[in-house]
Amino acid sequence: MSSTKIPAVVNYSEQKHSVEIREIPVPEIGEEDILLEVENVGVCGSDLHQWTSDHSWPVNYPVVMGHEFGGKIAALGSRVSGWKVGDRVVSETAAVIDSLNPMSKVGLYNLDPTRKGFGYGVNGAMTRFVRVPARCLHNVPENLSFEEACLTEPCCVAFNALVGNSHIKPGDRVIVIGPGTIGILCAAVARLCGAEVAVLGLEADRGRLEIAKNAYGCDPLIGEDVAEAWARKRDGLGADLIVDAAGHSITLRTAMKLVRPNGQITKVGWGPQPLNFSIDPIVQKNVRLQGSFSHNWPIWERVIALLASGALNVKPIIGGVWSITDWHEAFEKMHTGQIVKAVLKPV
Repeated sequence: MSSTKIPAVVNYSEQKHSVEIREIPVPEIGEEDILLEVENVGVCGSDLHQWTSDHSWPVNYPVVMGHEFGGKIAALGSRVSGWKVGDRVVSETAAVIDSLNPMSKVGLYNLDPTRKGFGYGVNGAMTRFVRVPARCLHNVPENLSFEEACLTEPCCVAFNALVGNSHIKPGDRVIVIGPGTIGILCAAVARLCGAEVAVLGLEADRGRLEIAKNAYGCDPLIGEDVAEAWARKRDGLGADLIVDAAGHSITLRTAMKLVRPNGQITKVGWGPQPLNFSIDPIVQKNVRLQGSFSHNWPIWERVIALLASGALNVKPIIGGVWSITDWHEAFEKMHTGQIVKAVLKPV
């Protein structure tokens, strides 16, 4: 099989728009790996950032893109147990970790500084076959489609941001900044926690804000003044929690304005731009500023259960399914805000 060539979406240099379809060999697997035949792979905002070359993380060029994926096991390494060919699975993103790192030893391998993920550190899943360490696998129930299951990863990002890293209680007022995939999923998880939720976006985001409203029961907000009025509606002091899921540093200033004294800002969106404003309001308001990155094994198990039960429904954010050879159209539709999430299917 290794002599067979398969098409893949490859990010081949740091220059802007350096992404193309290339023919690659089927990967060889190690004794603790499985070969996964990909059914579906989600397009992430980070994929778009690599495509436009405005990302802030190191990329191992050339690399096959894609880290939100699921499929069926096609082959097993000699030391893999507990799995069989044909099993329906999704994979975590931590493709390479140091098991001896102090973070890994306490189960927080997502915070191992040497961690390398699919799609930037090692070859990802925007192709037909991908090599996956068996430790990354989770079972996908039969009633959960791969189009939905491949979005387990961004759901885990949202779950960790809200449940793992935020103090959130039923009845809290929460504003999510940025109606992209992560932002809308953060809003959905906040609603599951019993919060009253609004999503703040731009005029160009009206379509995505409508999805947040109609599918997840969130109040759509456009403009900082409107957001401030919503935040102060209950007692004049601001929202209990602001989730910054935008890809720009400037939104932290908005978050500081909207959060109530003794509240929390959870930052999950990447923003490589330097801050050109004071963060003194964090001190003055006694606010907790919390970062949230990635996820680990127990989060995946809980999120898959939520997806399989229907408690967390990702269907409303899926804007379409494209062949990987049509990756450019899928990327463009997400990049221009026409859709929330694109899903690719290998050929």
